[in-house]
Amino acid sequence: MSSILRALVLLVVLGSCGAREYSAPRDLENACAILSERPEYRRAFKAAERKYGVPMPGMMAMIYQESKFIGNNRPPHQYALGVIPIGRQSSALGYSQALDGTWEEYQNEVGGRRSRREDIHDAADFMGWYMTKTVAETGVSMYDIRNQYLAYHDGRSGFKRGTWRSKGWLIRVAGEVEQRALLYDAQLRGCGKR
Repeated sequence: MSSILRALVLLVVLGSCGAREYSAPRDLENACAILSERPEYRRAFKAAERKYGVPMPGMMAMIYQESKFIGNNRPPHQYALGVIPIGRQSSALGYSQALDGTWEEYQNEVGGRRSRREDIHDAADFMGWYMTKTVAETGVSMYDIRNQYLAYHDGRSGFKRGTWRSKGWLIRVAGEVEQRALLYDAQLRGCGKR
């Protein structure tokens, strides 16, 4: 009997070692607090910044908008007749809310099959890759977070077609993402001075 108990305890311990922290940091309004609470975020964002030239405040603002820094975030379920679940609004998942098809394209080009949308390092690398492709295909500057977000949300071809122009709510949200990037940038510049 004691060997069964030991095996159960071992399983619980091993299971907890593999558990990931998917909850959001406590203070999403303060970039310094986010990075202080989750040092792995800083490493992930810095790696993407070095690799792709993507500004960290812009990536952080876009992740805030997409998932509120919740690693396993998904769109809500849709219901028929208000009670029968019929699936999710989209296949978006993780920090970056990357869709299945776009994530597969990323995996095939640079990320590899083991990359996961719920991993902050892979999500930051994905965003850097995506934003770099946006620059190449649309000419939108890496530092033009408003238009980078519009291209991220509607896809690069949708952005080029101007699908966002008829979405007043999206134009407003893109402005909010841009403002958050400016706020995070100012905060990050002051982090080391405290």
